[in-house]
Amino acid sequence: MPTLEIKTLIKADLKTCFDLSRNIDFHQESLEHSKEKAIAGKISGLIELGEWVTWEATHFGVKQNLTSKITEFKSPTYFVDELVSGAFKSFKHEHIFETSYDNKFDVDYTIMTDRFTFKSPLGLLGKLADVLFLKRYMTNLLVTRNIVLKQKAEELFSI
Repeated sequence: MPTLEIKTLIKADLKTCFDLSRNIDFHQESLEHSKEKAIAGKISGLIELGEWVTWEATHFGVKQNLTSKITEFKSPTYFVDELVSGAFKSFKHEHIFETSYDNKFDVDYTIMTDRFTFKSPLGLLGKLADVLFLKRYMTNLLVTRNIVLKQKAEELFSI
């Protein structure tokens, strides 16, 4: 099963980053290029432990639905969403938040880590898709979202 790990350094506090990361409305805004829309479950606001959301989105030119549930939650440092149903055979997305201090610039940062482990359907064909394009696609999707999250968190934190 492929695992992606992406670290993003954000000049904002833990709580701001944590809350933006679990905000359904912000998630839709940050991935508007794939037309992500919450259509069932928790469709607005901050998602909590045990809650689930069904997303409708267009990926690879195909409209699809994906349902995930928050299975672990420790505010403001960690939460996990896992696949309930969708195009993947399985996935686990860990959201990890740590505080860091930069002595050189005398500033606190949040290190946001996305650890995304997934399993594609279709056996060997799915593994081939992972290598050929899916790992790169998912990495780009997470990086794109994190860039928008970083900008928003830093904007909110500087106010």
